Amino acid sequence: QVQLVESGGGLVQTGGSLRLSCTASGTIFSINTMAWYRQAPGKQRELVASITSGGTTNYADSLKGRFTISRASAKNTAYLQMNSLKPEDTAVYLCYSSVQTTLGTRQFNVYWGQGTQVTVSS
Repeated sequence: QVQLVESGGGLVQTGGSLRLSCTASGTIFSINTMAWYRQAPGKQRELVASITSGGTTNYADSLKGRFTISRASAKNTAYLQMNSLKPEDTAVYLCYSSVQTTLGTRQFNVYWGQGTQVTVSS
């Protein structure tokens, strides 16, 4: 019903930058929160950053100042600009979105993308 497609991952050296994109498509009447999570091998999934429909952002404390989340609401797209990347940023980055798929209700359903691999070499 709703698909999230991430792009922009890849291999980068320490100190480099990447910009991830996540686009939602399907039956969408509105999108509340869009967010990025990441999961490294053997570790729990963790929130990287989120942004509401009103533009309010939230970041993991350890990533403030290096990562920036933004959103193009007209395109149902969220971005994650990642600067000064470190090897410990290596993970699969997953897009999350809460989407209203039924007109006339206030019900929002949660969707996840398949993830995009980010690898930072030392």
